[in-house]
Amino acid sequence: GLMGRYEGLASGVGVPPWGWRLCLAHQFGERRKPYQAGDVSASDAFRHLGLALRYFRWWYRKTRVEKRRPVIDLFNPQPLRQIYGCPLGGFGGGTITRGWRGDFCRWQLNPGLYHYKAVAADQFTVCLRRKGQTVYQQVLSVERPSSLQGWNWGFCAHYAFYHGLYPRAWTVYQLPGQDVVLTCRQVAPIIPHDYQDTSLPVGAFVWEVENNGSQDLDVSLMFTFRNGMETKEDRAGGHWNEPFGLERDGHCVRGVMLHHCLPVNSYTLAISAREKVGTTVTHLTTFDPAGTGQDVWHDLLADGKLESPPGKSKPTEKGEACAAAVCASCTVPAHGQGTLEFGLAWDMPRIHFGSKEREHQRRYTRFFGSDGDACPALSHHLLTHYEGWEEKIEAWQRPILEDSELPAWYKSALFNELYFLADGGTVWLQLLPEDAASLAAKPGLLSQHLPLLQEYGRFAYLEGQEYRMYNTYDVHFYASFALAMLWPKLELSLEYDVASAVVNEDPRPRVYLMSGQTAQVKLCNVVPHDIGDPEDEPWQRVNAYLIHDTASWKDLNLKFVLQVFRNYRLMQDSAYLQDMWPVCLAVMESELKFDTDGDGLIENSGFADQTYDAWVVTGASAYCGGLWLAAVCVMCQMAEVLGAGEVRQKYSAILTKGTEAFERLLWNGKYYNYDSSRRASPSSIMVSDQLAGQWFLRACGLGEGASEVFPQSHVQSALKTIFEMNVMGFSQGTMGAVNGMRPSGVPDTSSLQADEVWVGVVYALAATMIQEGLVEEGFRTAEGCYRTVWERLGMAFQTPEAFCQKRVFRSLAYMRPLSIWSMQLAWEHRAAAARAGPAPS
Repeated sequence: GLMGRYEGLASGVGVPPWGWRLCLAHQFGERRKPYQAGDVSASDAFRHLGLALRYFRWWYRKTRVEKRRPVIDLFNPQPLRQIYGCPLGGFGGGTITRGWRGDFCRWQLNPGLYHYKAVAADQFTVCLRRKGQTVYQQVLSVERPSSLQGWNWGFCAHYAFYHGLYPRAWTVYQLPGQDVVLTCRQVAPIIPHDYQDTSLPVGAFVWEVENNGSQDLDVSLMFTFRNGMETKEDRAGGHWNEPFGLERDGHCVRGVMLHHCLPVNSYTLAISAREKVGTTVTHLTTFDPAGTGQDVWHDLLADGKLESPPGKSKPTEKGEACAAAVCASCTVPAHGQGTLEFGLAWDMPRIHFGSKEREHQRRYTRFFGSDGDACPALSHHLLTHYEGWEEKIEAWQRPILEDSELPAWYKSALFNELYFLADGGTVWLQLLPEDAASLAAKPGLLSQHLPLLQEYGRFAYLEGQEYRMYNTYDVHFYASFALAMLWPKLELSLEYDVASAVVNEDPRPRVYLMSGQTAQVKLCNVVPHDIGDPEDEPWQRVNAYLIHDTASWKDLNLKFVLQVFRNYRLMQDSAYLQDMWPVCLAVMESELKFDTDGDGLIENSGFADQTYDAWVVTGASAYCGGLWLAAVCVMCQMAEVLGAGEVRQKYSAILTKGTEAFERLLWNGKYYNYDSSRRASPSSIMVSDQLAGQWFLRACGLGEGASEVFPQSHVQSALKTIFEMNVMGFSQGTMGAVNGMRPSGVPDTSSLQADEVWVGVVYALAATMIQEGLVEEGFRTAEGCYRTVWERLGMAFQTPEAFCQKRVFRSLAYMRPLSIWSMQLAWEHRAAAARAGPAPS
């Protein structure tokens, strides 16, 4: 894809052939802007005047009076920075992202809150010495910042490339005129079905040095890091650094801890290196990152080592910042190789969300304690275990990477999109005694809830880095495949928390911004929209979303029932199914009232009452009606498994009526109409989600069962129409599928969301195509999204919710694209069916 003319660069040590690769000199051809309040069309603005006024009043109170960030900030969306690479850190302990040009540039240490800044002092510097003389010293950064002017900046970008295959990344530097190639391999502890090391807030940098010259070479690498993230808190004073060494089990790790002291959510960061035979580790406890940096530069230049003063630094004065350095050195023989290993760890064990009401403990504290002194042990564990992690990562990824039938771009997309499970503002918490006590006080319901949370903790991730609501359920429906397939216990933990919220209510009244009407925050027996806002108190107060009253949304309850059955089929956990059954009965009972005419099919209200929250639906609809039929079908399936004969009969009768009504009201001979209204655009061809129900039934492994709900010939015809119109008829098939297309072949512009491509929805559509045997079409459809986002628009590791054909995108770094794992499930189901051979006649 992006490498093209850079293939002449040295290939580096161990860089795989698959992944996302680009030269550090790469420039993306297109710069896009985020969708803003000012982009609303005049007709939309007039139609939503009330919403605009109510939103502004709410936004003003939130930002100016309460001094908090709004969950969705339409006035200050994140600009596109085409700089990100694989994030460091496991799940739920915070993340630090190192960009593809080598900068540490995105920080999520406070739960769910981001700081977007490249910190100049956070760098690797190489020093080469031959025959006792320093011959080359260079910061391995292509930037030229205004601080640290005493350093040699501006590495020639044409001599390096980046390669991302999450959770690992490689940066290869060819040092001009030195006959030396450096390969930096970055490793994060992301290991499927592992619930211990995957929680650790750490990352390793393993430097492979190739000396292609005819003389021995002394090589030093220096890792420098600032205490803080270049925020005003850095200069508040009271921060300090201290060196440490930890020798255990015959392995020695040395480094510096950077203590960052704050009134709330204090943390310690540690940079370290592994000391072994032939490798010397030295350090500098403190230097000024705002100065010229001459002292640390000359210290390294003199002999390729740092002076290693003992003792801790004095706490910083107000207005003063501090940084630290760790250096590892070894001799690499002529035409030989050497390895230097560095670690980055951070420890913010006890956290408060924005409300500051309660203290929580992160998951990793179960293994490393919650006293805030874990950095030496974390660093030692990291540098003595990363090789084992890599073996497990390779064993997991190898069968997919070596499957010659899968396209190369897909292998990159499948693994790289997983970044969001770590970097989606993720929190993974230990269950505290008081939470356990309140769960234990609710006997009978959800018998497995308490033991599951005690064993695996509590898990939440954001809808998006800009749409800051935890476990947004209508979107998790798409994204959940990644968790369900790779970390199933976290998927169950999340589902139990949602089930618990279903049966609770929050009677506080609130004005909803779209309608201007007042209604309670959460009704009993309906699925919540989300589990809360990190600026407030998640789990305690759910439904942070306040644009619509989601109690009347048609898709949330159905998505719960479908995911329960999908999880049961994937995990074969009968206790889970027993627990969830009464909740499924309750939410389906709540849903039944939306069938206003008793024809077995629910109706939409004429408002935006589902995940397309700006696209109005009236009467029977392909999307919600299809989800309804699929949910009714799985209720029959679950009733059969659980021996609930009466329930099965009830839903079986509804299914018979409902499928007839669905076909009669929506099938037009080629595809299912968007809805049954007689508005100007009922026959808009809705992209994949007209078949969202079919997608999930197939994902549950219901082959024949699915065709009883949606006739096979209709499914095929609809998919072929979508491929022809929404995919190939939109930008010649190079950008995925547009949400809405008129039968005349022009995109449906009746709503902002009809006119967009939703990346996560496109991946789900591609999975649906693969399930139905349209394999080539499925991969072609998804490829358009991947190439647009990752290769053309420079949105790597920040895949947005949506983009338009031109100019704008919406909501960077979003949950829904994790649905690409449903493509993998579809592929695996196909392969299993092929191995099993044809069914007996």
